[in-house]
Amino acid sequence: MPSVEHYENFPVASILMPGRLRKPVAAIYHFARAADDIADEGELADDVRLLRLAEFRVELKRIETDDVPLTPLFRNLAAEIEEHSLPMRPLYDLLAAFSQDVVKKRYANFDELQDYCRRSANPVGNLLLHLYGEATPVNLAYSDAICTSLQLINFWQDVAKDWAISRVYLPQDDLAKYNVSEAQIAASQTDDNWRALMKFEVDRARETMLYGKPLGTILTGRIGLEMRMIIQGGLRILDKLEAADYDMFNKRPVLKPYDWVIMLAKSAPF
Repeated sequence: MPSVEHYENFPVASILMPGRLRKPVAAIYHFARAADDIADEGELADDVRLLRLAEFRVELKRIETDDVPLTPLFRNLAAEIEEHSLPMRPLYDLLAAFSQDVVKKRYANFDELQDYCRRSANPVGNLLLHLYGEATPVNLAYSDAICTSLQLINFWQDVAKDWAISRVYLPQDDLAKYNVSEAQIAASQTDDNWRALMKFEVDRARETMLYGKPLGTILTGRIGLEMRMIIQGGLRILDKLEAADYDMFNKRPVLKPYDWVIMLAKSAPF
């Protein structure tokens, strides 16, 4: 699942990942990372970014219609999709979210933001559950909550980084409700209004994560431990945001070695 550090914490290299799943997880990771980089990295014009993402859709369509993809990335992905009977919809959803990132820089309300998370984050958990053979409706609902929460945590952790690329993921109606302006974000200014806003957003992200928390005990063995560590990592970042009095501009929270010890201690079955 996407974690609090973009796609770098995707569990592709985790020692907890069963060996049989490393290849398919790596194929999904490389697809997601490559598409995300098209949307975010470098100095490409927006129309070029959208064109390259459209080329990715054409490659997915080749897989869907049993044609041979043109690129090694998609040939590898096609092999894993076939071997593990993975659904295609989550992959299309990821591309839709990355394309949206190119053109949409503001979110009117939380419903809009949730819809973005549904396509930018939730598909990864969906695909992993299919790989695990655990894609039941209940598990998918829990996974969606965890993935959405992780995406929200990433947003609140990276308010300043997103501002630098002209994006504001804080819902516009929440900014207005708490009397926080975008000029305040630009100035990295934390005051009582900012702290009240961010407490609200952090509490909502935590509530969403706790809703999905039972998935950590439903999944067993190393996969279950991996899931519990992911959950605890997200909760730990939220705790750090609170401890920093929501000043992520000057005290951006990151997980340090001692945090991993705490997370592991808290990752015993609930």
